Amino acid sequence: MESKQGFEAVFKYATEGILLIDERGKIIRINPSAEKLFGYQNGELLDQQIEALIPKRFADKHHHHRDHYNENPHPRSMGVGIGLYGAKKDGTEFPVEISLSPFTSEEGKFVIAFILDITVRRLAEEKMKNYSADLEKQVGNRTLILREAISELEKTKNELNLALEKEKELNELKSRFVSMASHEFRTPLATIMSSLSLVKTYGDQNDTEKQNRHIGKIKSSINNLTDILNDFLSVSKLEEGKVEVLMETFSVQEFLKGIISDTENLCKQDQKMVYIHDGEDTVRLDKKILQHILFNLISNATKFSKEGSQITIRTQRKEKMILFSVEDQGIGISESDQKHLFQRFYRAKNAANIQGTGLGLNIIENYAELMKGKISFTSVENVGTTFTLSFPQSSIASN
Repeated sequence: MESKQGFEAVFKYATEGILLIDERGKIIRINPSAEKLFGYQNGELLDQQIEALIPKRFADKHHHHRDHYNENPHPRSMGVGIGLYGAKKDGTEFPVEISLSPFTSEEGKFVIAFILDITVRRLAEEKMKNYSADLEKQVGNRTLILREAISELEKTKNELNLALEKEKELNELKSRFVSMASHEFRTPLATIMSSLSLVKTYGDQNDTEKQNRHIGKIKSSINNLTDILNDFLSVSKLEEGKVEVLMETFSVQEFLKGIISDTENLCKQDQKMVYIHDGEDTVRLDKKILQHILFNLISNATKFSKEGSQITIRTQRKEKMILFSVEDQGIGISESDQKHLFQRFYRAKNAANIQGTGLGLNIIENYAELMKGKISFTSVENVGTTFTLSFPQSSIASN
């Protein structure tokens, strides 16, 4: 193999394309595999420039690359990891890898180029790339489907938890309603039954004074039952969204005087009401809803205050706001109870022995919101409580 014949055999029968190129880029020798690779007949490429085997779009720049290589010739591989292409005689391009090996002899400087067609490898790589991309896409789609399924499961779980919480809340409300209703209805009904019997007894005895006193108890018990039923009806209407807001313009002072006149009969012995107004007189609100709110607040103020105490009612008309406040000198509300005060059926601990449904303040809050209003309060136990309502007012209300 070290003989000239051995070298010629390697050159002739090598499966790689082999070219011998001089320093001017002219093809001096080319083996059969290279001629076949580029689609040329035997001897057809001899004495042609190497650029004949390079795609035309790269041929112009190749002169500069070749000159640059000749300045510093060294063994190197080309086409690994980059897109390197050869051009057949018919112009067809195909991917190649090329190894360059320079050498110098008495005849001059030369470069041996070993050329390998990597079309099959590129096709396999492209197929693998497409397969990987397709696999990644499938994994992405499956992941997306899985995420959507997990999201739906989470959503269903949350909905079930919410439904369960609502069911628990509903059962608790039902339980509290049954407990409250049985207590609140039983007391006035027992009073009515007892007083009716005594009314007949005192009537037979012609004791008009005692008879009238028990008739008053019956009326009071009936009023209490009416209040309870009204609260239930209000809650039902609010739940079903059947409360219609009808705004109208009216005199707030005349309105409050009417409210106070209607609620004076609720006052305990020597309790008195004081009304104070500040600012313009005209407001625009729903009179029926406002009457219900104020009647409830004033009723609570009388109920939770001692005999001889004062209940102060204030209205203040500002430029874009109307404020209503009801201040009592009653039992007040403990700090622990204050955060629960507007919850449905909630009764403060110090009010357990005072008749009530625990619905009033919840109803008031909802009624206030219907007129875009807010309710707040301040309270000190055994000193008193002040409830304040605020409603927005447009400039039209003052005209």
